[in-house]
Amino acid sequence: MVVAIARTVHRHVEVDGVRVFYRKSVPDRPDAPVLLLLHGFPSASHQFRRLIDALGTQYRLIAPDYPGFGHTETPDDFVYTFDHLADIIEGFVTRLGLTRFAMYVFDFGAPVGFRLATRHPEWTAGLVVQNGNAYEQGLSDGARDFIALTPDTPGGEDAIRGLLTLPGTRGQYEGGTSVPELVAPDGWTLDQHFLDLPGRKEAQIALAFDYHTNVERYPQWQAWLREHLPPALITWGRNDPFFPETGAHAYLADLPDAELHIFDTGHFALEEKLPEIAPLIADFLDRTWK
Repeated sequence: MVVAIARTVHRHVEVDGVRVFYRKSVPDRPDAPVLLLLHGFPSASHQFRRLIDALGTQYRLIAPDYPGFGHTETPDDFVYTFDHLADIIEGFVTRLGLTRFAMYVFDFGAPVGFRLATRHPEWTAGLVVQNGNAYEQGLSDGARDFIALTPDTPGGEDAIRGLLTLPGTRGQYEGGTSVPELVAPDGWTLDQHFLDLPGRKEAQIALAFDYHTNVERYPQWQAWLREHLPPALITWGRNDPFFPETGAHAYLADLPDAELHIFDTGHFALEEKLPEIAPLIADFLDRTWK
């Protein structure tokens, strides 16, 4: 019996003073479709390890850690905004010589990915959207309250810090799942390790206060979707406390031909539903790449 197991390399590349860590599958096919995996909060590229193992023999999967996340190293004076994260990932893509790829956008990966898409429409061969919001109707009341926090909000920073604790991190993984025992504890444990590193909580607080800039750009991103009509696969955990199911259906207003799948799980849908989602991604890449 032949068992196909992906080979994954782990590297760093320098981009504007940032030492960006990334992991990349080495597929057997030299012409393999490329999927750029853009992770969410408070995680890093490690959240895609199982997906890379599942699909990495046939597709080139590339997953960077943003500044302030995972193994990526930033200078002490790095300014944490979503524009700046996108600047670094744009430079990362350029350094790797990528000129065409599909993007997997999840959570924070949506604002990073849509910034790349609007800056370089020619790069985007397709979108895999998983609980990555780009619509006002895709924000829960709790998300709206969180986004409204400012440095001048009484107790605002404390509210953000409360989300950066181990119970808060674990809750993002297990919340809304159908079978919590399918969710490995390794993800939230590693995320919390990174969150507890010096300066990392301050980075997350700065990004939380900057999140309103994403909502302000929703109309621009929606206009880009309508103009370019990229092939899109939308997979969504319906029990996400931040980005409810309405956010998934909202994409169909601008991408009426998008393929939509809703799963009975939470925010980190891949943790519980990888066996269902991975084949959908493979089929999507096979159908749309050329």
